[in-house]
Order: sequence, then C-alpha cells, then structure tokens
Amino acid sequence: MKRLPLILLLLAMISCDKTKVDLIVHNSNTYTVDNQFSKASAFAIKDGKFVAIGSDRKILSHYYATQTLDAQGQSIYPGFIDGHCHFVGYGETKVRYADLKGCKSFEEVLDRLEKHDENNDSDWLLGRGWDQNLWEVKEFPENTELHKRFPNKKVLLTRVDGHAVLVSDNVLKIIGLNKDSKVEGGEIVLKKGKPSGILLDNAADMAKAAVPKISNEQKIKALKIAQHDCFALGLTGITDAGLDIKSIALIDSLQQEGVLQMKVNAMVNPDDETMNYFMKFGVIEKERLTVRSVKIYADGALGSRGAKLLEPYSDAPETSGLIVENEAFYDHVCEKAYNAGYQVCCHAIGDGGVRMILNEYAKFLKGNNDLRWRVEHSQVVDPQDFELYRKYNIIPSIQATHCTSDMPWAEDRLGFEHVKNAYAYKTLLAQNGWLINGTDFPIEHISPIKTFYSSVARKHLTDNKLTREEALRSMTIWAAKGYFAESRKGSIEIGKEADFVILSDDIMSIEDEKIPEVKVMNTFINGEMVY
Repeated sequence: MKRLPLILLLLAMISCDKTKVDLIVHNSNTYTVDNQFSKASAFAIKDGKFVAIGSDRKILSHYYATQTLDAQGQSIYPGFIDGHCHFVGYGETKVRYADLKGCKSFEEVLDRLEKHDENNDSDWLLGRGWDQNLWEVKEFPENTELHKRFPNKKVLLTRVDGHAVLVSDNVLKIIGLNKDSKVEGGEIVLKKGKPSGILLDNAADMAKAAVPKISNEQKIKALKIAQHDCFALGLTGITDAGLDIKSIALIDSLQQEGVLQMKVNAMVNPDDETMNYFMKFGVIEKERLTVRSVKIYADGALGSRGAKLLEPYSDAPETSGLIVENEAFYDHVCEKAYNAGYQVCCHAIGDGGVRMILNEYAKFLKGNNDLRWRVEHSQVVDPQDFELYRKYNIIPSIQATHCTSDMPWAEDRLGFEHVKNAYAYKTLLAQNGWLINGTDFPIEHISPIKTFYSSVARKHLTDNKLTREEALRSMTIWAAKGYFAESRKGSIEIGKEADFVILSDDIMSIEDEKIPEVKVMNTFINGEMVY
C-alpha cells in the first residue's frame, strides 16, 4: 500500500473532526439582527441555509467548506427586503418609458421625450417621473405643447407618484373623457373650462388602461433588469404592491426555471377575477414566492393633492383630496380577504384616508389579533388615530424616503400645524413595537441605503426619526415579518435562508453624512453570490 505524505494524513485526520459545509464566511463584522441584535465574525452555510454563527475560531475549528470567503473585516447584514415597491412596474418603466425624474421644468420634460422618441417606433409615447414641485412654477402642466411636438403620438406621462398623468387630447378621446365627464374617485383637471390633460387617480387609471399591454418578451426583459438593479443594491427580497394573475404566474415560472432568483411577496390586485383565482388556493408560500395579501387604495397622493385630508389643503383650500372607492368596495374586499386568511394592505396617505381604512379594518379585526393587516404609507395620521393601530394590531408600512423627498413642499400642502402629524415614524413604531420600511420604487430611488439614511438622518421633525437598529430591523426582519416570513428570512440565524449583503462600510457606526456613499460589495441569496 502506498503511504500518504504526512501533511495529507494530518489534513485528513483534522477534517474528520469537522463538518463539511458549502460556504464559510469569516473575518467579518456581521450584524445578525436576531432578538438580541448580536454580532458575529463568522458563519457557515449548507444547502442554502445558515448552519452555524459565531467567532472565527468557533466556525473554522468545527467546519470546513467547499468555498471560504475572507470578508477582510467588512460589514455584513441580512439581505435587505423592500417592504413596499413596484418591482414589475420598475422593470417595465425601464423598458418602455422615458425617464422624467429630476426634470427642472416642463421644457426639460419635452426635451427628454424628444430624445426618447427617436428610438420609439410605437404610436404611443410614454414617460414617467415628472414632478411639478421641482419647477419654478409649481403648477400642473397642460397638454398644448404635446400636440405641437408630437402631433402623431398618443402621449401619456405619469407623475412621479403614479397617481396623476398628463395625456394628449387623442388619449382623452380614446377613453371618452371630456370637460363634463365625472369619474368616481378621480378628477379631470380643467383649465379655462377645458380639459388640461391632467387626470387624477381613477381617471388616470382609465388612461393607463388604454396603453397597449407589454409583450411577454418585453416583460421578461423588464423583470431581469429589475432583478439586476435590486441585487446591485443589496436587495434579496421585495414586496410588490399590487399584481395581476399573469404577472404573478410569469414570476413563478421564471423562478422555477432559475431565471429569477429574487424572492417576491406579491400582493394581488383587488378585482374579483384575481382574488378568486388566488384565494381558492389559500396562502401560497414557495421558496421564492409568497402570495397572501391583497392591495387596495384609500386615496391618492400628497404631491398631486389626491390624498384625502381631514381639512382642506393649505395651498388649495378648494379641495381636501379623494377617497377612491365606495364603502361597499372596501367591505367586499376585506370580507373576501378575511375569509381566505389573506392580509389586506391599503394605500392611505392623507389623515382622512388613514382614518377611513383604520375604521374599515376595525369592522373585521375586532381587537387583538395577529393577522397583520397593513396601512401602506401611513403618511399623515391624526393624533387621535394612532391608538387604532395598537388596538387592532394594524401594522404601518412606511417609506422613509417619502419624508425627505417631500420636505421641500409638504408644509405648503399641509400647513405648519398639520405637517406635524406627518411622517411620524417613531410614534407609529410605538403602537405595535415594529413596522415595515420600503422605498416604493420607482416612485423613490430603489436603494435601501437611501431608505436607511432617510430613516435615521432626516433633518426635520427629528423627534420621529428611527434609531439605526430600528431602521435596520425595519428593512430586514420586520419587513419579513410583514408577510409572516420572519421564521425563514430577515436575519442571520441558524436554520434561516442564507441571504446576506456585504457593504463597503458600516452603516451602523459611520457618520450620518457618509451613509449615502456606502456601496454594496456583494449580495448573496441562499448562500449563492448573485452580485
């Protein structure tokens, strides 16, 4: 028998005392985000899950791996989870729409459209992201210039919040709206007695519905783009706030094929066809896809004055916003969801919209429960309504970047006293001891680092900002808890899915102003590097 060299014999003896795993990460500054918010320097992964967490000495002395990663002291966190976004919509915007974000004037909007149209062979011209609050004259635009520059196009330009559109007259004609039309839960904005082309909320949705559907090939391309951008910014999971049957089915099939690795919690649209289709299966929980909630809307957005306020807008006293559906609709959806064991997740921005939906939820929740029905945004809340979150265990789902984006004009909309009731994250957190954080992309920037920064470093209304620990929990373990997934993901703990992100610096300790400069170095899902 041929004798093994001594070194190989010693290695064989040592490895016999160790457990083999797929990946060991060591020499790191790891925040586990467990109940104790403990830290570690190393962890081991096998079959896509964390199997051991501790010191370098503990992990390296008990395990050996196919791959070993020396983190060189860099900071590691659980994979970020966006608690409220529009993943599919983001990808479709990238594929089909002119990017109008950051335009400083309507003239710049038109110039960007012209450049986009050079490579656009459709008879529809689409754009998204304009915001009149960034312009010198902070008023809604009119569609007159659209006809001059794009006479043969059907033009639809979605405002940054998604709740208002500017359309050309030929689009108004297609959907049958004129100066005398009435749309429940929507508005046709007139200028000198004629439609200006601005449509709000349900009226805007009518125009969007007229746009030709994206092709399946384009949609797959859109989903790949959205996934790539999410991975590059440390997102390993997202909640898409409102999808139809075909979109969810496509995501599921692409996940099964391995084309999509992103973990998706899909809220279903509230039409009967979609609800009946999914609710007959009950809660759907696969490795990368969860379906257990329905998305509805109470009101519009603050920036376009569609959010329903208890008092008139300070800068437009003729309106207090809109409730977009009738009571029978909310009763119908809530009852179907309650009976199917589904969460209800309702967009509510104004204090009038928030109050309405809190009282609607109360009809079904009737006190202490663990159903985790959610109020998406919870942006302006009347002081007497905060206790309703606690009384009925209703969970606020916030988007901290809305606060910092809205700061330049929120007081104009709400008034000095009224704005004190807005973006009250600390007060909302106190009701149930946790909340969900997200970006609402593509309305805001997709980066969770910006979410973290806006949560902890906002310069106004500082009594309601979150601590760094609270902010990190809100975009990891609490975001997972927001759809009952906290036992599987959201923290670096034994038995959980091995989703984690390595950053260039430690967002828990560096100065506030340096947080936006932090870069994502690597993103892992189920122990596999995806970025």
